[in-house]
Amino acid sequence: MPNRTWFYASEGQQRGPLPEAQLRDLIARGTVRADTLVWTEGMAGWQKANDVPGLMLGAAASPAFPQAGGPAVASASYGGGQLSIDFGIWQFIWRTVVFAIASAFVIPLPWMLVWYLKWLVPCVHVPSRPNLSFEGSAMTVVPWFFGAVVLILAVSMLESQLLNLLIALVEIALYWLFLKWLVANIASNGQLLGLTFTGSFWAYLGWTLLAAISFITIIGWAWVYAAWTRWFCQNIQGTRHDVTFNGTGLEFLRRGIVTFIGIAFVIPIPWVYRWMMRWIASQTALVQRGTQPGV
Repeated sequence: MPNRTWFYASEGQQRGPLPEAQLRDLIARGTVRADTLVWTEGMAGWQKANDVPGLMLGAAASPAFPQAGGPAVASASYGGGQLSIDFGIWQFIWRTVVFAIASAFVIPLPWMLVWYLKWLVPCVHVPSRPNLSFEGSAMTVVPWFFGAVVLILAVSMLESQLLNLLIALVEIALYWLFLKWLVANIASNGQLLGLTFTGSFWAYLGWTLLAAISFITIIGWAWVYAAWTRWFCQNIQGTRHDVTFNGTGLEFLRRGIVTFIGIAFVIPIPWVYRWMMRWIASQTALVQRGTQPGV
């Protein structure tokens, strides 16, 4: 089907849409390589160009995906599939360093957070949702962020275990508000997707406490984090599909150990972080409502 439009990932950014003829021209010039992630309508998820039947062999190849009106129209219109993420290591390093240094001064944190998310969100590739972006404004979070900072500073001047508990609750509330704000401001092609995070604060508080307690068991945290991530995905509403997380606690544990070892050596941190993020994205998928994701 030569009139298909394609998207491809390059340097951590999603490129497209572009006609198939242009994509094949990019392949011929070496811009799109065999290991480049590509996607078009009808595919279950992002795939390496070399794994797409006929794509690397020339424009005359037979269509790899169902045509409109064909026997698999329902699958093509479904548009679900696995997520993926990719970003350049050096982009990650310098942006993270700048973000950390600026955030240490506290006041710039809301603006630096928006700056960082505007880079990171487009690195995520979602089937049927091209050109993701983050449209949030720092001024939206400024009131509750600085309100929490003032409260924490005021409470910290008083010595009391109860007041320390209050500070911890405020910090957890900030993380919960951040998740709601993040999800609500994700856009595709410049248009907000209308997503909402519906998980309650009390449920989020419960997961936080459970995660803290699970570290006592040494390895139990991995299963808690897998279930927590699954809960988070299930509470993303506003999409035509269910968002699912299929990662297991055992896999979380294995990768968590490797990540911990990598962090201990400092230098591998960016590579280990990207490796972990890619796995989490690959375990996150859009599925038809009321169905279980494929194994």
